Amino acid sequence: MKTRAQKQEDVIKLTEKFGKAKSVVFADYRGLTMKQLSELRDKLYNEQAEFTVTKNTLLERAITQRHPASEARRIPLGSGSNHEMPKHQPKADRPLDEIRHDDLFSGPTATLFTYDDEISPIKLLVKALKDAGIGKIKAGFLGSNFLDEYRVISLSNLPTKDELRGQTVGILAAPLNGIVGVLQGNLRNLVYALSEIQKMKGGDAQTSS
Repeated sequence: MKTRAQKQEDVIKLTEKFGKAKSVVFADYRGLTMKQLSELRDKLYNEQAEFTVTKNTLLERAITQRHPASEARRIPLGSGSNHEMPKHQPKADRPLDEIRHDDLFSGPTATLFTYDDEISPIKLLVKALKDAGIGKIKAGFLGSNFLDEYRVISLSNLPTKDELRGQTVGILAAPLNGIVGVLQGNLRNLVYALSEIQKMKGGDAQTSS
């Protein structure tokens, strides 16, 4: 059993990871085999992300230090997604600290920390849980903005940096007679992605009371 000093050191390390990460996602990983968990960690490592099992009591202390409820903000919901969403959408009038406590600190928790692309590792995690038919996204953070399950999955539906780069290459490679249409379609995608990320980073977010 760890001593109080060792637990405090773990909290400090977790808090530092929150400070470095561009986005954070919490997941219930129950049902994943050791092989599945190891393969997922390897894929996330290649995306400059880390997926680690965290004890709820230490996680709660680290979140409280890094993201006090009085400072965390709830992001607005995205729109126009055709991807599968949780059946129960969040209630707008539900207290933020209540959502955080209910969604985070029940059952085992593994935490995803992303250090480069905010979206690509989340896509991998959401897809892995969906393909396995087990586990559950609990919640997360994008910067100081709190994400419930619905918003995490909304974020996972946005294009990654590589996908946006690919769309740009598609524009350059398009035949001249079709370049106008390609430009229009890809620019719409780019504007939508940038708009959604800006919203999630606090452009339209309201401070939770």
